Amino acid sequence: MWHQKLVTPGAKREAVVHAREEHGLSERRACRLVGVSRTVIRYEPARPDDGALRERLREQAAERRRFGYRRLGYLLAREGMRPNHKMLLRIYREEGLRVRRRGVRKRGLGTRRPMVFPDGPNE
Repeated sequence: MWHQKLVTPGAKREAVVHAREEHGLSERRACRLVGVSRTVIRYEPARPDDGALRERLREQAAERRRFGYRRLGYLLAREGMRPNHKMLLRIYREEGLRVRRRGVRKRGLGTRRPMVFPDGPNE
């Protein structure tokens, strides 16, 4: 049986659909096999459309590559879009946005002086 914490509800829904279509099982048997409640399978998310927010977030991130999701959120708030930080982070990650890493500065290798060995004690 699958470990409950490692598999998302969406993956479990797909497993139940697969069991029903490929093996001809009833919903009850498929849910029992997968180890999920039938209410989880029947749940339909009622999340509001965030297409405009996604589009504007992508545009802002393209303009300002050094800004993370928090600073982009402040810019969106100025424009009247006020998503909370959890929604903003979720969309930021789903869009595959990241703060661009700066390149490492190359330092010149100078000529190295040979080590001077002392001729006597306490030098």
